[in-house]
Amino acid sequence: MNARRKFLKTSTLSVIALGGAVAFAKDLQDSQTHTMQSATFKSQSLPYRILGKDLKVSALGLGCMGMSHGHGPARDEKEMIKLLHKAIELGVTYFDTAEVYGPYTNEILLGKALKPYRDKVIIGTKFGLYYPFSKQHQDSSKKAILRAVDGSLKRLQSDYVDLYTQHRVDPDTPIEEVADTMSELIKMGKIRYYGLSEPNYKTIQRAHKIHPVTSVQNHYSMMFREVEENKILQTCEKLDIGFSAYSPLERGFLGGLMNKNTTFHKTLDMRAGFPRFQKDALRENQKILNYVKEIAKSKKVDGKSATSAQIALAWLLAQKPFIMPIPETTKLTHLKENLGALQISFSQDELEAIDKALKSMPVFGERYPPNSDAARSVGL
Repeated sequence: MNARRKFLKTSTLSVIALGGAVAFAKDLQDSQTHTMQSATFKSQSLPYRILGKDLKVSALGLGCMGMSHGHGPARDEKEMIKLLHKAIELGVTYFDTAEVYGPYTNEILLGKALKPYRDKVIIGTKFGLYYPFSKQHQDSSKKAILRAVDGSLKRLQSDYVDLYTQHRVDPDTPIEEVADTMSELIKMGKIRYYGLSEPNYKTIQRAHKIHPVTSVQNHYSMMFREVEENKILQTCEKLDIGFSAYSPLERGFLGGLMNKNTTFHKTLDMRAGFPRFQKDALRENQKILNYVKEIAKSKKVDGKSATSAQIALAWLLAQKPFIMPIPETTKLTHLKENLGALQISFSQDELEAIDKALKSMPVFGERYPPNSDAARSVGL
């Protein structure tokens, strides 16, 4: 373990109507009402992690997609701004979004909510994934990236992006060219660091040779552990790259509230089309959830038995000191619950027992429909 690791604290883009421009202008104006808050604002302190060489982030970040996109109808803007402000107050410093979330509306939300606290937060957004005519498409050409970053900066109401991540690898643009463009953006001051999402380990190595990668963002949970076997975590550790775990609660399943009768909005919730969230899979995977709930009974958070969500997040934090889970939520109660995971620790014996048990329980249902665009765009 190198010196950097030793000091870690454990713990569719579719066409936008002309009215969108008017709405954005209103967002920009409305955000000014919050600008005086940061002068007297004080937040709690959470354990932290270091991504890459020196990007310091709260040990748990906040995935913001579901506030605007992908997991049902967009939530009330005022309520989400309150939630984002509360997250900062509770010590969360990392907020994850992407231009494709909405599209655009999630970045606008974060720009409006986080501008008064810009010097206190780390914003990560993503580029290169589009849905013209409802067909998934990757574009990481230099021209597309330069257009994308300027759009994100405008929506985020910021002069820079802290962590700019390629949302999916573009098979038509060599990763060396992408890394070179990232290096240029860093020199220009438009981004501070860059990352990759769902690449294969060879792609990470190639990009890292051109300009150091700060973070890899992949799906990782107690129910989806592919990164342990495909050399992703191994490569990140070897090259001193951080790891951001998205869907750490398996898109909400490990939160403990889903059963075989759970349904999802047919057009606004992506889970409706995912094999893992069909009735049979939801029924069969209750065995895994019940096991996690049993573990929770043996752990305490604020004097009470832990929850399955807290166990799932604490387990991820215990895997490697450079992992930052980014659970999504749209509710304050769940935000507080998730942060409770930072109070949980596991002995080595406990981790080995959990590992053995999880490997003995098959997970039913693929994460993406086989041969779908989503399935074909990971691991490139």
